[in-house]
Amino acid sequence: MITFIGKPVTLAGQRFQVGQIAPDFTLMSTNLEKKSLSDFKGKKVISVVPSIDTGICSTQTRTFNHELAKLEDTYVITISVDLPFAQARWCGAEGLDKAIMLSDYYDYSFGKSYGLLMEEWHLLARAVLVLDSNNKIVYTQYLENVNSEPDYISAITALKAIQ
Repeated sequence: MITFIGKPVTLAGQRFQVGQIAPDFTLMSTNLEKKSLSDFKGKKVISVVPSIDTGICSTQTRTFNHELAKLEDTYVITISVDLPFAQARWCGAEGLDKAIMLSDYYDYSFGKSYGLLMEEWHLLARAVLVLDSNNKIVYTQYLENVNSEPDYISAITALKAIQ
């Protein structure tokens, strides 16, 4: 059972498993350009948060960007339903001008496809997926309690283990 603010929520779509290929998606970037998973060639951490304007979401985004920013051939992609303007404002305030923030605000297609749309709230549940350069999923963490932090060390270790 997935909970948000202590209450059970219903997630649209199916969760992915290690070994599956992550499907492509198209979302809006902070500069209002459409971006797809296929635009990012290399290893990827997909960090999904309900809203960048909350403490845990900010910590999650900062942590992955700070820990992985120096790795070559690696992208940290943070996805939420926040408007691109809010995502851009947050990046500016945090000094993360290279952070990749994508918004699923328009039609929730990412949330539905990746099994992360909380139907009751129209927000995304917290999750972390690590993909190799062929978009094969090598690590997943779908948090049962959306109001808790992910296991940063396991996700980072999984990413660094990719050859």
